[in-house]
Amino acid sequence: MLSDLRTLARVLTDDLAPKTTTESTVLSERAHARLVRYGTVEQLEAARASGQVPVLLVPPLAVPAHCYDLAPGAEPANSVVEFLLSTGTIPYVIDLGDVSYSDRHMGFEDYFDRIVPRAITDVVDDFRSAPDAVDLMGWSLGGTLSLLTAGAHRELPIRSVITVGTPLDYKKVEPYPLVRALLRPTGGRPITYLMRALGGIPAPAVRLVYKATALDRELLKPKYILQNLRDTEALIRMQVIDRFQNSLPGYPGRVSEQMLVNLILRDEISRGTLHFGADTVDIASITAPVFMVGSHRDAIVSHGAAKHGLTLFADSVHTEFHTVETSHLGLLTGAVAEAHTWPAIDAFRKRIQEV
Repeated sequence: MLSDLRTLARVLTDDLAPKTTTESTVLSERAHARLVRYGTVEQLEAARASGQVPVLLVPPLAVPAHCYDLAPGAEPANSVVEFLLSTGTIPYVIDLGDVSYSDRHMGFEDYFDRIVPRAITDVVDDFRSAPDAVDLMGWSLGGTLSLLTAGAHRELPIRSVITVGTPLDYKKVEPYPLVRALLRPTGGRPITYLMRALGGIPAPAVRLVYKATALDRELLKPKYILQNLRDTEALIRMQVIDRFQNSLPGYPGRVSEQMLVNLILRDEISRGTLHFGADTVDIASITAPVFMVGSHRDAIVSHGAAKHGLTLFADSVHTEFHTVETSHLGLLTGAVAEAHTWPAIDAFRKRIQEV
């Protein structure tokens, strides 16, 4: 009984899950482009000696970069960074930072034309080992940014693009078909006007919507805690997710409009050609290998929307799609990801060495 009370106290004071981070080095501190390299000096030297291609982790917009390094050392495993280091790979992450009203003019083109390409160049310069290339990896909209970068800049040394739970056909994601039908007559203008006035989608709204996708989890949390007082692994996982949800930043204004108009109303991504002002990006003609994973249990990105890439990336020299039945976040981190997503990514990266 006393131990249960101690556990409950640690849950209520957010003191159960570890708050550690994997050893890292900050390489640059640019606005919305903080570049971090993970691993020890010994791990870096070993990776350079083996010629293991580094991975640049691209976080989704409105998601903190530490989504790739959640509670390292916890069980079940949560840190993608830890997983990559265990395979002899050096992971880098580009931290896009928080956004405010002053960032309202930032659009997708800022990321795929400037921020991510510069990070790729910096990673190659820092790693300094053949074959002078990177694998881009992105969860959710981080996969979208990775694909847009690969489509817009064929000259960049991108060996492959790895997407996890990335929507590639918004017609297959509820409730967007209904949203399209309701907003088509106006082209979405009432909503875009509101977004411009707010300077984007504020962080509290992003956090509320994310939690609403698993409303039963939020409503049943007190019962879940009491039922699992002797299952610390379950409570640690719950606390890791809670911290993640409470740290979500907002979306810049122009990006918010482009998400609504280009991705949802026009569904340009499903056809492979996207138009952002003067920029036209063709992702359908990406030739680099592309890895995709989706789930029927994902409440944010439908299985069909993630799998659409098998049709979309017909020019790629190698495409893979894997089904992993878990939640949107569970595709990236946690016990199911450790057992299924991560080994599939590792096997993909080994296969493309021979492509």
